[in-house]
Amino acid sequence: MVNRAVLAHRLFTGVSRHHLAHLIEELAAPWQAGLEGRRHAARGGVRKLAAGAGTRHQLVFVDRLVATLIHLRHDLPHSVLGLLFGVDRSTITRAIGEIGRLLAERGRAVADRPGLRLRSLTDVFAYAQAEGIELRQDATEIQVRRPPAGRGGRRAFVSAKKQQNTMKATVIADRRGRTLWTDALRPGRMHDATAARIEGIGVCFQHFPYVEVLLDDGYFGLSRDHRGHAITPPRKPRPGALPDRVEQWERDRHWHSCDRITVEHALADHKHWKQLTRWTHRRDRLPDTYRAIASLSSDRTSIT
Repeated sequence: MVNRAVLAHRLFTGVSRHHLAHLIEELAAPWQAGLEGRRHAARGGVRKLAAGAGTRHQLVFVDRLVATLIHLRHDLPHSVLGLLFGVDRSTITRAIGEIGRLLAERGRAVADRPGLRLRSLTDVFAYAQAEGIELRQDATEIQVRRPPAGRGGRRAFVSAKKQQNTMKATVIADRRGRTLWTDALRPGRMHDATAARIEGIGVCFQHFPYVEVLLDDGYFGLSRDHRGHAITPPRKPRPGALPDRVEQWERDRHWHSCDRITVEHALADHKHWKQLTRWTHRRDRLPDTYRAIASLSSDRTSIT
């Protein structure tokens, strides 16, 4: 067994001790409530022993949280974490499942707004309109395992861009690169604009007419449908255009790229967590994992 203080170090968990203390304070009560709910359902009624009686946890809540963070940061196998914490692999698997769901349900933090968490695309657009914030949106792909042969929809995960089996996440950030939202992941073959439409971005543009979103070339369809709100780079002049027109296009495109680059920084911040560099687990568990990592990354600027 390794010293618990060493395992809680930032090099292992990816978060500072101050951040870890905030997570413990925030998640302890929801975790205990979920535990009591599962126990109530298992025994079919109220508890028969006094509070505090009965067997003790082999892995206390703080250790469960630390083990989950290490798994997210370094993608260590459950059996290795079980060896480090002196428990069985199944205990680690159950702990990561419990804490991972709590992290995914937290939503994204907002700087200078303690207690405010953005959990849906509507929340993000409402916040952006109220605060006068210009949003940045982009998509990223994460390599996943190839679906078994003969299963329907197998080609849906083959990315035309990467020529790999991937899942695509859409992320929205502000001008400082702070993550505000990420969606349920889609198969990698799906177009960026299609994934955004499925999440309801068109409805948000209609209900929040003062919100502007900076996009890249992959969202020209959204720009056409929502002019003045979905802003993409200017189209390249046709061959034979005047040199002044070409120079103006290059300047406009450069400034648009400079304004939008912060969402790329947000995506890079997510990829520092090893589980998002290449996903080797079940594909249906990736959305919750991405949302959990996005919530932790958003805390970086809201917790001092």
